[in-house]
Amino acid sequence: MPSKVFSAAITGLDAQIIETEVDASYGLRHFEIVGLPDKAVQEARERVGAAIKSSNFQSPHQQPQRVLVSLAPADLKKEGSLYDLPIALGYLSASGQIRFSPQDKIFIGELALDGKLRPVKGVLSLASAAKGKGFGEIILPKANAPEAALISTVNKTEESIKVIGVESLKETIDYLTGKIEIAPFEVNIEDFLEKPNYPIDLGWIKGQESSKRALEIAAAGAHNLLMTGPPGAGKSLLASSLPSILPELSFEEALEVSKIYSIAGFLPKEKPLINSRPFRSPHHTTSEAALIGGGNPPKPGEITLSHRGVLFLDEFPEFHRDVLEKQCTMLY
Repeated sequence: MPSKVFSAAITGLDAQIIETEVDASYGLRHFEIVGLPDKAVQEARERVGAAIKSSNFQSPHQQPQRVLVSLAPADLKKEGSLYDLPIALGYLSASGQIRFSPQDKIFIGELALDGKLRPVKGVLSLASAAKGKGFGEIILPKANAPEAALISTVNKTEESIKVIGVESLKETIDYLTGKIEIAPFEVNIEDFLEKPNYPIDLGWIKGQESSKRALEIAAAGAHNLLMTGPPGAGKSLLASSLPSILPELSFEEALEVSKIYSIAGFLPKEKPLINSRPFRSPHHTTSEAALIGGGNPPKPGEITLSHRGVLFLDEFPEFHRDVLEKQCTMLY
């Protein structure tokens, strides 16, 4: 009988719930994944098979079975390795090796060959989507638990989502089958909201009174600023000090910035919440995709990474014309 477990996919800067359906029937050995999977998702067949075997269960590669995995909706491209855990659990359930209730649960995680779980990107958006859709529990790698737990602290008036951090496929199965108990992961927001310590403070700069006044006006009104002058006049130093006079990020703003950096893979492991204003200074040879965003798979560009902060384009006339034109189209 086919089984169904839930996961999620990154779509831009948000996430969408994915249904992972698995059917295992007697026949010639075959393992197929459908639903517009990319190469990383297709390779999950081998990772999942090895991880199941290492967890002392019967791998699909050891059985005369035809295994079909469907990732729905089928018209949405699936990317990355975060579907390893739901595919493994779906197969074990469909083949009758374990029994558990998948309702109200979201599963995310990449499997190592020995069954351990590796962290994935974009967990803030994934957890936010799960909570928004009414799911009560998200099960994911333990390394991602602090990041996901931030979502459970938002809108305390709403029903919170439990964050369960696990280290391996075996531990996940033991938790789902009731053999062990795992307490939901919780974080204290105050631990991440300390006063930002910027590398350059405007108060350290002596002189340049008219330039500093211009920076203060730009910061107060969120204006764009063009600085011209000979080399060595202090333009780059002044621009680097601009974040130090911007208002501190609110928790909601910090969460927005952290989501972007989580999807891009730039979120610090020791600090899942970025509460300082970003300062991005791309080189003038930066490509269009790197500055504006895009690529395959699409990733946030420097404009997006500077959200709620400062985008500093040093040597502005040296940037390619097509890059500047598209950038101006996005900013205005």
